[in-house]
Amino acid sequence: MKKFYISLLGSALLSIIVLGWLIDAFSQQTQAPQDVFSSETKMIKGFAKQLAKLDAKQREHAIAEFNQDFSVQLEYRPTQSLALPYSLLAQITQPSGLILEDQQGYYLLYSEAALDTHHIKMRLDKDLTHEQGNDVLLTLLFYTGLCVFMGFIIAPLAKRLSVLNEAAQRFAKGDLKSRIQLSHFTYIKDVELTFNRMANQIEKLLDENKLMASSLSHDIRTPIACLRFGLEAAQDCPSEEKRLEYLARMENDLDQMESMLKSYLAFATLEQKSNQLTFNHSDLQTYILTLIHQIEPKLEQRGLRVSHRVKVGDICADLHWLARAIVNLLSNACDFAESEISISATSTNEYITISIEDDGPGVSEQNWQKVFSPFFQEQTHRNRDGESYGLGLAIVAKVADWHHGTVEVSKSQQLGGACFSITIQNKSQ
Repeated sequence: MKKFYISLLGSALLSIIVLGWLIDAFSQQTQAPQDVFSSETKMIKGFAKQLAKLDAKQREHAIAEFNQDFSVQLEYRPTQSLALPYSLLAQITQPSGLILEDQQGYYLLYSEAALDTHHIKMRLDKDLTHEQGNDVLLTLLFYTGLCVFMGFIIAPLAKRLSVLNEAAQRFAKGDLKSRIQLSHFTYIKDVELTFNRMANQIEKLLDENKLMASSLSHDIRTPIACLRFGLEAAQDCPSEEKRLEYLARMENDLDQMESMLKSYLAFATLEQKSNQLTFNHSDLQTYILTLIHQIEPKLEQRGLRVSHRVKVGDICADLHWLARAIVNLLSNACDFAESEISISATSTNEYITISIEDDGPGVSEQNWQKVFSPFFQEQTHRNRDGESYGLGLAIVAKVADWHHGTVEVSKSQQLGGACFSITIQNKSQ
């Protein structure tokens, strides 16, 4: 919007200056030149010659007769009464006389040697209708020109606002793919980018909610069916020992349902955490070694070896959520690795990349994009861990997105299993 404010102010100033100059030039051209009063000049020269033939005492009476007979406004006055500079006083004796203007009209002053120290002043009224017409015309021209200038500047804004409004209306009607095509000729680029980000976020949330609803309704059917079967079996079973066994199974099914609901609800509220990120600095090598230390009990339990290659550098991120994402990847590697896990981390001026590889079965290439979707599990890996609901990698993808980064999976060139790489912006620079 800053660009729009500057353009609007600049165009307003430019339009005022240009229009003022044009109107001033037009006004000067429409002013009455002296030759408009040529007949009045001839008339006052004739009156002067008539007065010159009369005695000085008779001239006042003659002026009154002239006014009455010719319907003019003449005065016979001493020249010394005029408060004018010498250059103007000298024009009184010129053939064209001297023309002065005031708010009411014009004054034609004339004198000749025969009148000695006096002059004749003739009052000439302005054509007020003509003057008022010019004023109205000039005013209309000024405001019309100003509107044209402002319209030229505001038209792109109105056009882009119309594009934004149409995209918002399509989105509100259910077209979740509606986006604004960005243009270089726009004052509201930030607003358009914000709308596109908002639309992307809403579309993603709605897709996740639909996926969560369908996944939850699907996954919860099995424990509910087990509960119903166990309840019916316990009611019909005459053996107390067998009944207790059914009740124990039902308790396990309830625990599984509770764990499932907790995981689903935690993921559903995860997006709220994106506005609560706290970025801190840390040494990259120390940070990675700390995370490896956290996962050591699981490594020892599985009998896995872990190697690391971390280049010296700093990291600035939300260390808590980034740690959760890396630990999720390490935990997945522990679940599927046969004997070895490798961790590497590099830091540049712009990005930090952390890769985790294992020697397990890996991920099918056709599922490389799907594994980061919520609730997705490969059929060959399904139920490998009874507490897994396909949310770990989805959380990793969210954390990467919060840090304006990406996460991807490929085949490990070193160990032959899966290779997960998370890349985030390095805000330490």
